[in-house]
Amino acid sequence: MACAVTCPVWHCFGINKKPCFRVRAERLDGNDLSVVSTDVVSVKETTVPVVVGKGYLVDGGNGSLKSRTEKKMGCEELELLWDDGYGTNTVKDYVDAAKDMIKPDGGPPRWFCPVECGRPIKDSPLLLFLPGLDGVGMGLILHHKPLGKVFEVQCLHIPVHDRTPFEENQHYSFEYEGLVKLVEETVRLEHASRLNCPIYLVGDSIGGCLALAVAARNPSIDLVMILVNPATSLGRSRLQPFLPILEAFPDGLHVRTIPFLLSLVIGEPLKMAEVGVEGRLLPTQKIERISSNLTALLPFYSGLADILPTETLIWKLKLIKSASAYTNSRLHAVKAEVLVLASDKDHLFPSGEEGLRLKKLLPNCMIRIFKDNGHTLLMEDSMNLLTVIKENCLSCIISSICLHLRLCRLIFSAPWNCRFLNFASCSSLFSTMENGKIVKGLAGVPDEGPVLLVGNHMLLGMDLSSLCEAFLREKKILVRGVAHPELFWGNFHTSSNVFNFFDLMKVMGAMPVSPKSLLKALSTNSHVLLYPGGAREALHRKGEAYKLFWPNQPEFVRFAAQFGATIVPFGAVGEDDMAKVVFDYYDYMKIPMLNDRIKEVIRNGGVQIRDKAKGEVASQEIFIPGMIPKIPGRFYYLFGKPIKLKGREDLVENRESANEIYLQAKAEVERCIGYLLKKREEDPFRSIINRLIYRTFYAPLHQVPSFKP
Repeated sequence: MACAVTCPVWHCFGINKKPCFRVRAERLDGNDLSVVSTDVVSVKETTVPVVVGKGYLVDGGNGSLKSRTEKKMGCEELELLWDDGYGTNTVKDYVDAAKDMIKPDGGPPRWFCPVECGRPIKDSPLLLFLPGLDGVGMGLILHHKPLGKVFEVQCLHIPVHDRTPFEENQHYSFEYEGLVKLVEETVRLEHASRLNCPIYLVGDSIGGCLALAVAARNPSIDLVMILVNPATSLGRSRLQPFLPILEAFPDGLHVRTIPFLLSLVIGEPLKMAEVGVEGRLLPTQKIERISSNLTALLPFYSGLADILPTETLIWKLKLIKSASAYTNSRLHAVKAEVLVLASDKDHLFPSGEEGLRLKKLLPNCMIRIFKDNGHTLLMEDSMNLLTVIKENCLSCIISSICLHLRLCRLIFSAPWNCRFLNFASCSSLFSTMENGKIVKGLAGVPDEGPVLLVGNHMLLGMDLSSLCEAFLREKKILVRGVAHPELFWGNFHTSSNVFNFFDLMKVMGAMPVSPKSLLKALSTNSHVLLYPGGAREALHRKGEAYKLFWPNQPEFVRFAAQFGATIVPFGAVGEDDMAKVVFDYYDYMKIPMLNDRIKEVIRNGGVQIRDKAKGEVASQEIFIPGMIPKIPGRFYYLFGKPIKLKGREDLVENRESANEIYLQAKAEVERCIGYLLKKREEDPFRSIINRLIYRTFYAPLHQVPSFKP
């Protein structure tokens, strides 16, 4: 007897590739899950919305679900989030969802929308996920919540016992016309209704081949592709000789043996276990959480035998062989924007080498290499997919959508050197109220923009990441820094395919310094971070710590006055507790060979700014001084009394009055620096040893006490 149940409405809901009807989930004969047409879905134990194709079934009351056409779709705007939802799901959630989805239902490959993605905002771009070897379609489960805040997400599910070929085959019925045709029809249909919006294809492993094949057949459609360890390198893969061995195994061999052995080389267990373990936790809490997650991974390895039984695994390997050959023969036709995410520890495919090969072959291709991750990159830590998409600015549309959305997880999945710096410096922040009282925290900094934060640059810009993190954590404010153009399109931008500090700056909202960038940011009521001393302060010489090198023009005051912004001067100290400069620019220039080389690099490849500036501030040569690290001390920030310029439009034309405000801000920065240099001597936790002891037993990193203001 058929009965309506709620368990099929687990994390997602399956539909066929042409969803133009309402559906009901039923359990037939207690086994198979079927999807049948109906006017209303009866759900007795849940109020979670069931997502169907391009529409929604929303709670209609009395246990029924109504079509989205009867209830206007929400069009809430994006807002800044401290927690984007990444890390709330783990590999265990993937296993639980896969157990339900792999139950045979007799259906063909189909699209589904994960309920965890939530209701997409108005006019959000479409993201289609093409799964890897497993075919389940839940490979994005760690990223459902973050991606759902920006995209309308649809995932392809290929049933375990389905044998749909990669490309069309005349011996198959229409139902089995090929995976390429299935995805292609969906892309064309969506493109017809989204003419001014790109479609994002995320292809994992064999899904990467599928995405490239569709792009090659549809060069005129605006596609943006993210390929995760694509299987186009099968010819150089360890799987190549695996197929004859599998077929030669005797029938008596336990059917779980081969998939289990395969599971041991698919991913990096420690990286999977680190998902959801925040960097702010106490060390003892981290160890406990990671140990618990490692234990929870055991069902993943044993469950892979159910997801990929031996017969299915043999079929999938044949499918990969066909997909790789088909796709490689058509790479020349791919015109779409491509981002390759490659794992250096991928034990199935030489993904690092393949990424470099694709970068050479495809005209519009970027690559990001993850050194410590395995084949299952999307289910491992240090890889927030939405952060990666934003960092690489994939299409201007997604960049504008993400303008007000930044992710806290990027702080803790940042490059190792950034995480170590934040841990070692343990920043302590203070601010000044309007009555002149200094308080701990950022209460003295206005919550409403536009706000222009102006201060001194510490060595190598070490102050940036911890400062931005503090604003995100305490005030949920994104600080948009204006940085040297060299970081965006100069030598630093092209020096590495690995996610690094400069990529982190861009994700955090940094923009190239220019009057246009500053005016645009202030016009959107943003909190803008400006270092008037620029590279001259960040790459200063020996003995120049905490010395200001500001230009003589009060331009930032005039810009701030134009929009009625509030200027907040601040000082930062602590670089002398982290490193000592022993070899500076002047020392470089005394060596003839280095002298000529530096001048050649600056002349041919350097991005020059402040061409009209005079004096020390005009010396903006990009070089890295030689340093000796110290036993880490602590960073301190003090934000001075705000200078309100609302109603002071006269400063735009009156340079003399603007210069007075400029000198006032500069003097306040110097006062803040002097105050911190004196007061830090009273901090009982300035030493990293004392902080480690306190943090181990009492509080997270950002809650370690400091001196009393």
